[in-house]
Formats: sequence, structure tokens, C-alpha cells
Amino acid sequence: MTTTRVFRSGNSQAVRIPLEFQLSCDEVEIERVGPDLILRPASSNRVERLIASLPLFEHFPDRAQPAQPDAREDL
Repeated sequence: MTTTRVFRSGNSQAVRIPLEFQLSCDEVEIERVGPDLILRPASSNRVERLIASLPLFEHFPDRAQPAQPDAREDL
């Protein structure tokens, strides 16, 4: 297992990525899974980003929907 250095860059924390792990992209996604941080190249495909963000909405409360739509006058 390779170890590396954690340091401050302005007000942010940064990690020096060793040469053998360098990424060929300008932006990454970061995710915390338990005690681990996972980095992956950010997807430039909007559909992929949307699908990847869906788990963020799992904890929204259910909202009861009316059984029948509201009655409205015809125009």
C-alpha cells in the first residue's frame, strides 16, 4: 500500500497524488464510504452525473399525493 502526504492549500486540505496514481483529468468526484474517501474522474456526461446523484435523494420524506386531481373549470 502506498502512502502520501496530506497538506493545506489555502483553506482546503489537499492530498499529494503519487505519479503511479496520477489522473488524466482536471476534475474528480469524491465520495466518503465509511472511513474511506473514493476519488474518480468526474463524468462529463450529464446523464451519468444525474444518475450518480440520485442516491442523494433517498432520504427525502414521502409526500402523500391526492387520490384525485383538483376539479377545475374548463377554460
